[in-house]
Amino acid sequence: MKSSTRWLLVCSLTLVPAAQAVAQAAPPAAPPASPAADNTELVLQKIRADKKLLVSESMALTADEATKFWPVYDAFQAELVTLNQRAVTLIESYAANATSMTDAAATRMTDDFVRLEQDRAALLQTYRPKFSKVLPPIKVARYYQIENKIRAIVNFELAKGIPLM
Repeated sequence: MKSSTRWLLVCSLTLVPAAQAVAQAAPPAAPPASPAADNTELVLQKIRADKKLLVSESMALTADEATKFWPVYDAFQAELVTLNQRAVTLIESYAANATSMTDAAATRMTDDFVRLEQDRAALLQTYRPKFSKVLPPIKVARYYQIENKIRAIVNFELAKGIPLM
């Protein structure tokens, strides 16, 4: 199986169902209140582990690059988790207000969405020089491409389950 095909299969089978579960669960920052909350944390841990394996297989890092890359990757992922938790909160807010949406709630959610996207772009911009210090430009671009593909797959699957206002 081609590497790119395998990559998409791993994303589809692992990240998409997990993202859907996260979108329906309480924000991971909240203490687990039920077995479902415990399962959500397990799903999140699996996503992170599978994603790291996927990145590792796709990046073809040398031993020296890997030693320098993984600490930057881990720091980036920690900040990305915070953004993803905000996205889950936004989706939950929409779900809670979907049948009784007001103009004020819609405005607040739109503002939150735009801020979230701006913060995501700022995070990518902040980490670009950090990744560039530890990897050659082609591998930095490859890593950003991997992140973008994963996000696109997850966003597509989430969008299928979120009705229009």
